[in-house]
Amino acid sequence: MPFTVINSRMVEARIGPGERLYSQRGAMLAYRGEVSFTPNIQGGQGGIGSMLGRRIAGEATPLMTVEGSGTVMFGHGGHHIHVVDLTGETLYVEADRLLAFDGSLRQGTMFMGSQGGVMGMVRGQFTGQGLFTTTLQGHGSTAVMAHGGVIELPITPQRTVHVDPQAYVAHRGDVQNKLSTALGWREMVGRGSGEGFQLELSGEGTVYVQASEEKL
Repeated sequence: MPFTVINSRMVEARIGPGERLYSQRGAMLAYRGEVSFTPNIQGGQGGIGSMLGRRIAGEATPLMTVEGSGTVMFGHGGHHIHVVDLTGETLYVEADRLLAFDGSLRQGTMFMGSQGGVMGMVRGQFTGQGLFTTTLQGHGSTAVMAHGGVIELPITPQRTVHVDPQAYVAHRGDVQNKLSTALGWREMVGRGSGEGFQLELSGEGTVYVQASEEKL
């Protein structure tokens, strides 16, 4: 079920009989129709495995299951919201950035070392994201949160993208990511640009970048 953008900080989703979606608890702003909201303890389509993965990842962001027939409006903390439509590929995103997502998407977790090796693990620790990240895979829509809005940057075999680790929101596609360094003598003596570490993304896909270096 696609999300309809109401404004930069609110989205609306239409839900019908037999359909469901998941959202952060407390993210519902208003709804119309016969809609129910129940705590979710199994981590969405990933079931118990997803729940365990979230525990291992330390991603304790609580979810709720939304079912029924009607429309629901979502928003959280006044954060900007960006809608990502998946057509079979995998989205990699931190759990606390997930506002709501289609119940048809399969949720899981990924070890950071599997994308970028040791430097992928270092990147997770450096950015405060830990050693695991959340994955959503399949056909459906998800709404993610960011500071100051989001831009989409294409990643191609001919064009590697470098992103400030604090401005990174999510990525999708067949992408390798690692933490790269541009440290020189100026950085060592405190006269550098302040951009000594960058997240390097290569392969083929899309990276989502927020207009801020502030974490949620």
